[in-house]
Amino acid sequence: MTDRLSAEDLTLRYESRVISKGLSLSIPDGGFSVIVGPNACGKSTLLRALSRLLPPEAGQVILDGKAISELPSREVARRLGMLPQSPVAPDGITVSDLVARGRFPHQSFLRQWSPEDERATRDALALTGTLDLAERRMAELSGGQRQRVWIAMALAQETPILLLDEPTTFLDIAHQIEVLELLSRLNRQGRTVVAVLHELNLAIRYASHLIAMRDGAVVARGAPEEIVTEALIEEVFALPARVMADPETGRPMIIPRRPPAG
Repeated sequence: MTDRLSAEDLTLRYESRVISKGLSLSIPDGGFSVIVGPNACGKSTLLRALSRLLPPEAGQVILDGKAISELPSREVARRLGMLPQSPVAPDGITVSDLVARGRFPHQSFLRQWSPEDERATRDALALTGTLDLAERRMAELSGGQRQRVWIAMALAQETPILLLDEPTTFLDIAHQIEVLELLSRLNRQGRTVVAVLHELNLAIRYASHLIAMRDGAVVARGAPEEIVTEALIEEVFALPARVMADPETGRPMIIPRRPPAG
């Protein structure tokens, strides 16, 4: 069987700037894939292309054996959920109303709001620890609270594939761990998760499949314990570092080297 989501020979650009050319990869089904790399290397661009937010100039994204560009939007939204960077909430909207918008792909003229939609919305709020915020307006929340609500909306969509662009933005370390534990739990329950993360050691700790990018290209991909080396960290991040075993997980842990005194 082939993986449900893949990219074939993509050329991605913003106006006159080419971000990636000839980019191909497959997202492992049932995995927790994390995309890492330096700023402006094409991580978010790749995620936008995989979610159909950014049409490729060449090549195609394949979802369940078909070009994603040929599938109806509602059908894509039932199979694949996307949480972009810095989403903007409508003025005055409450937390519960925003999370309920994740149920739109499951509704139609003949199927309006249902007990199943109510359950999915409540479950998403509970999973993200935002149930007690349900009646508050988004504008009243802290950055960390808002981020958890956006994740709740993506969870309410109940798609088998979930893409998240920097889901731990604005969160302190405790809430970063909380979100990543949540995503890990969803992955263990069978959901395919793909996330862009900046914190390299957290990416290594939680990813079952790591995708390392630089200059719009995939430099390495695979299980963190198989691909993370000192040479890779220097190649991707231009960072001299030591790679040691994390005493908690046994996975690789990155320790940056101090520059020579002078």
